Amino acid sequence: MITPKLLDQVRAAIRVRHYSRRTEDSYVHWIRRFILFHGKRHPSEMGEREITAFLSDLAVTKNVAAATQNQALSAILFLYQKVLCLKLEWLEDVVRAKRPRRLPTVLTRDEVHKLLSALDGIPQLIARLMYGTGMRLMEALRLRVKDLDFLKQQLVIREGKGNKDRVTVLPASLIEQLKSHLEKVRALHQSDLAQDKGSVALPFSLARKYPHADREWGWQYVFPSGNLSTARGDTVLRRHHLDEKNLQRHIHQAVSRCHFGKPVSSHTLRHCFATHLLEDGYDIRTIQELLGHKDLSTTMIYTHVLNRGGRGVRSPLDHGYSGPGPHSGG
Repeated sequence: MITPKLLDQVRAAIRVRHYSRRTEDSYVHWIRRFILFHGKRHPSEMGEREITAFLSDLAVTKNVAAATQNQALSAILFLYQKVLCLKLEWLEDVVRAKRPRRLPTVLTRDEVHKLLSALDGIPQLIARLMYGTGMRLMEALRLRVKDLDFLKQQLVIREGKGNKDRVTVLPASLIEQLKSHLEKVRALHQSDLAQDKGSVALPFSLARKYPHADREWGWQYVFPSGNLSTARGDTVLRRHHLDEKNLQRHIHQAVSRCHFGKPVSSHTLRHCFATHLLEDGYDIRTIQELLGHKDLSTTMIYTHVLNRGGRGVRSPLDHGYSGPGPHSGG
């Protein structure tokens, strides 16, 4: 049987490295599947052949995407290198599946306006903020009050992808709406405090270092949940941020009403942010920093989806050539 002790060790190793909760869940999931695939054998008894067999089954039998296969491999490598502390040279040579290069879906400015107009209330405010800042969905939902700087018209994104912080622009057109929204959030927080609630989950060990910070206004979520709840591994009733599935559902419904005829999700707003900045003539490296991309080549993909067609090249047929008509011979 799979001993809980091994998976507990995996969770502990992940948490001490400050990985996200999603990464923790993902790694535990794939490690469990790897062990079950090989009849519940302990990983220390297995090696390259077993790992290759598992990854091949994912690709051939399960037909998973390359990104999913690489995620499973990352989990297994973490298990052997960080949990079991086994220095196996062949681990470094395991080949990752090559991810196909896909061009992202990008809406025109009119289409973005149409999508945003199809939303209302908090979902619309979050969607406008995502388009106006280039934030990912979870980055927007995890935004804290202290991270908004209305004076400098910027906001700080904490622990984004890759556990990195970055600064991006805060749209001037959203400032008054955000301030009005925060007045309501603050009233809700004051009500929670009056009921001896009002605490929020803090990152890592800050709760021990600053025992009263979880009740301070600056640490509260900009987009709090409507209900108090307990998180996994926590018995304290807290007001967490909005559920991402709720916002995704609102955007999906809005997209359906817009009839775009192409796949659109909340992440499409981030693609639109980058592409429209390029259209406005902003430097590619500036956009790279705003998006938080580690590699410039990741940002460069937006140069291929500018609303100019054919990589921005003007066809020679359009240089004043009229040519023979449609009914000409030859």
